[in-house]
Amino acid sequence: MWNYEKRLEFPVNIKRTDPKMAQLIITQYGGPDGELGASMRYLSQRFAMPYKNVCGVLTDIGTEELAHLEMICTIVHQLTRDLTPEQVKKSGFGAYYVEQIKGTPFEAYYVDHTAGVWPQAASGVPFSAATFQSVGDPITDLSEDLAAEQKARTTYDNLLRLIDDPDVREPLKFLREREIVH
Repeated sequence: MWNYEKRLEFPVNIKRTDPKMAQLIITQYGGPDGELGASMRYLSQRFAMPYKNVCGVLTDIGTEELAHLEMICTIVHQLTRDLTPEQVKKSGFGAYYVEQIKGTPFEAYYVDHTAGVWPQAASGVPFSAATFQSVGDPITDLSEDLAAEQKARTTYDNLLRLIDDPDVREPLKFLREREIVH
């Protein structure tokens, strides 16, 4: 079905860790307008399309969204690799779930996932299949796709407004442009 080339669609070579930046970017992995939802939306909607060529286009786009997911995961991984527990506490990575246990800050993200990449929004809300739509009506589904691509582009715009590191900005700019192409 697919031929997987073992390379990213655009190179990601981040030189310095930055867990605060990772906390923002992870929203494009499992957030409400992220790449995980986009890939599942297209790959689910394809089954209701009455025309094989439209079904094929949705499969192609869904597959490319998986490639975008791989890039986001790589960015988050490179921004969080080799973090110490002290760096995690200082950064606030996963701060949405900070609780007090015996007077000490407890970072639920770190405890549950260490520095593993796990689908959630920047707010800490875990990924839910409720973030994408597939209703089986071609016009409704294609309209949803247009709106979803615009929302993803807006999220990338917001990230680019907050991030200065060129090693992070360049792949994000590439991903933003792909939202326009779809």
